[in-house]
Amino acid sequence: MKYRQYKGIDISLLGMGNMRLPVDETKEGKPIDYDRACEIIDYAMANGINYYDTAYVYHSKTSEDFLGKALTDRYPRDKFMLATKYNIDANPDFKACFEEQLEKLHTDCIDFYLIHAINPERGERYIESGCIEYFLEQKKAGRIKNIGFSTHAPCDYLRKFVNVADWDFAQIQLNYFDWLFGTAKEEYEILREKNLPIMVMESIRGGRLSQLTPEAERILKAKYPNMSISSWALRWLMTLPGIQVILSGMSTLDQIKDNVATFDTDPLTPSEIETLFVAAEKFHTHLVIPCTGCRYCTDGCPAGIDIPEVLKVFNDFKVNGAMGIKARMEAFSAGPADCIGCGQCTGHCPQSIRIPDLMAEFAEKLEKL
Repeated sequence: MKYRQYKGIDISLLGMGNMRLPVDETKEGKPIDYDRACEIIDYAMANGINYYDTAYVYHSKTSEDFLGKALTDRYPRDKFMLATKYNIDANPDFKACFEEQLEKLHTDCIDFYLIHAINPERGERYIESGCIEYFLEQKKAGRIKNIGFSTHAPCDYLRKFVNVADWDFAQIQLNYFDWLFGTAKEEYEILREKNLPIMVMESIRGGRLSQLTPEAERILKAKYPNMSISSWALRWLMTLPGIQVILSGMSTLDQIKDNVATFDTDPLTPSEIETLFVAAEKFHTHLVIPCTGCRYCTDGCPAGIDIPEVLKVFNDFKVNGAMGIKARMEAFSAGPADCIGCGQCTGHCPQSIRIPDLMAEFAEKLEKL
C-alpha cells in the first residue's frame, strides 16, 4: 500500500469510500449487508487502508452507524482515520447533527470533517447558517482535527468558496474522463493554487470507468492484457501532485482486492498516459451524440419534438448517468416516446445522426428509470 504524509501522519493513498457498500436486496429499503460489508472493511484494514470516508446521508443515514460498529468498535482508534460530512439539506440543525454523527461513529473526534456537496445555492446557505464557524470552534476544541469541503460547484464559485475559511483540505470529483472532457483539471488547479491537499472522489466515476466500450478496452488490453480497466484510472491519479487520498467506493471483495493490488504498482508513465487518453477519446466519441444544435431537424417534425434539446439531455444521461434526467424531460411537451420514426429529421441532419434510433433508445431507457 502506498502512503502519503499529511501533517506528519502516513495516510493510505487508497481510501475506503462507504457510499456503495453491499446491500441486502431481499429486504425492504435494501439495508447494508453487515456481514459482506464487514468483510470489505476487514480486508481494507488488513491491507493497510487507514482512511475511511462516509457522510451523514449515505445509505439512507446508516453508513456512519455501520462504520461505528464495523470499524470503531472492532479496531484501535489510532489505526484509522474517519472522514464524514455535514449536509445542510439533510439536517439544518448542525449542532445536533454533529453530536449525532459522533454518537453513530462511536467516537469523540472526527479526523476529517467536510462541508458536504458545495454548489452556489447550498454554499451560500452554509455561509449564512453559521455552521462553518461552529465547526471551526469544534476544531479548536479538539473534536475535529481537520476541516474541509466537498464540491460539485462550477469553477467560478469554487474560487469564491475556497476563500471562505482557512480550510485544511478539499474533496473534488477527479478522474481522467472529467480531466479531459469536464472541469476537473481547472478545479484541481484552483486547489493547487491554494496549496490544499486534495481528497479525490469519483476516481472511477461511480464505476463507469471500470468498463469502457469494446474499442476503448481493446486499446488498453493490447498494452497490458492482465491489468484491470479500473487500475488505469487509479494509476493515472497517482501521477498528480497534491493528491492526498484517492477514494473508491468498493462494493465487493473482488473490487477491493483489485484496487489494493493496483496500489502496490507504479503510477502511469507518460507513454501509458498517452495510451489511456487515446482510449478515453474513443470512449467519449462513442458516448456522445455529435449534435451541433443547428435545428435543421426540427422544422416539420410531426411529433413536435425539440430534437436538439432532447439529444442534449440524452448526452448528459449517457455521460453522467440518470440523476435528474426524468425531471428535465418533464419540461418538454413532446419526448422521445412520441417519435413516430418517420426519418424526416435524419434527412435534414448535416451530421447524419440516426435520430429515430436514438429517440427509441432514449425512450426505452427513460421507461426503465
